[in-house]
Amino acid sequence: MSIEKVKEYFRQYGMEDRVWEKEHSSATVEEAAEALGCEPQRIAKTLSFQAGDRVVLVVTAGDRKIDNKKYREQFGCKAKMLKFEEVEDLVGHAVGGVCPFAVKEGVEVYLDESLKRFETVFPAAGSSNSMIELSIEELERYSHSLQWVDVCKES
Repeated sequence: MSIEKVKEYFRQYGMEDRVWEKEHSSATVEEAAEALGCEPQRIAKTLSFQAGDRVVLVVTAGDRKIDNKKYREQFGCKAKMLKFEEVEDLVGHAVGGVCPFAVKEGVEVYLDESLKRFETVFPAAGSSNSMIELSIEELERYSHSLQWVDVCKES
């Protein structure tokens, strides 16, 4: 199970107890915000893309959408989301629990600038009812992101 992989991942940092599981789904931004009692924009959603032969994850603020022009300028190709049935096999987590932690080797992780306006954010943790609260610095460190990007539309 993906959440177990994420907990194991955070265990090496002594942080596995910070992964929360809720009874109700947190698979969408709205559901996660409701489960946590926070603003939807603080949910760090992880979007999965196919960029040529690469798998790219972009972690964005919950209130932002991908700007196709900015994405093309950043990655050199059209923004093409992975198909639902491809996500778990290519990333290592199923839709609803996709996160930038404990992903398959070769998956590239990028963090969108839209996250920098918050002190802490809530990314998923491998299942459709799990999450972890991280500071922006922790998100950057533990996601092993390659770089910060600006690929979202202004809200």
